[in-house]
Amino acid sequence: MKKGRLEAFSDGVFAIIITIMVLELHIPHSDHIRDLAPMLPVFFSYVLSFAYVGIYWNNHHHMIYAVERVNGAVLWANLNLLFWLSLVPFATAWMGENSFTRWPVILYGGVLIMAGLAYDILCRQLIREGGRDSALAEALGRDWKAKYSVLAYAAAIGLAFVNAWISVGLYVIVAAIWFIPDRRIERKVRE
Repeated sequence: MKKGRLEAFSDGVFAIIITIMVLELHIPHSDHIRDLAPMLPVFFSYVLSFAYVGIYWNNHHHMIYAVERVNGAVLWANLNLLFWLSLVPFATAWMGENSFTRWPVILYGGVLIMAGLAYDILCRQLIREGGRDSALAEALGRDWKAKYSVLAYAAAIGLAFVNAWISVGLYVIVAAIWFIPDRRIERKVRE
């Protein structure tokens, strides 16, 4: 199968996820700057989640660009990833509205773990379809960055029982690591 429909559908879902998140930013009913202060946790959770969704979109784009075709297993793996990412707005809103308390921070980490695992499944399906000598397979290698990210999310969930802000710090660190562009796929496709 050609990959065009998968790309178009995925891009639409990513756009909807970001739209839902921004709609959760409610305008204060007054015009004083101090009235924005209670919104800071909501805004910070939005910025963090926007970064995560943007990172997934960027990497998804590069990954799909690197493959020639998709199959049914890839389509289902892609839907699995999009499902978990579609829960990001809910987890984001709950975490922000509750000023980063334990259970919302744990749920957020759970969504990140599941999205990370779903991303790995999608990578494996794409590599299986394209072959072990494909540009994507060679570019990703063992993909330690993705594996360490899931471990960091799991650690963050455990640390939320000690202090939820430590967990949030880990989420920020992982996002920062992924925010630095990963050029492996771009280099392979240019060769």
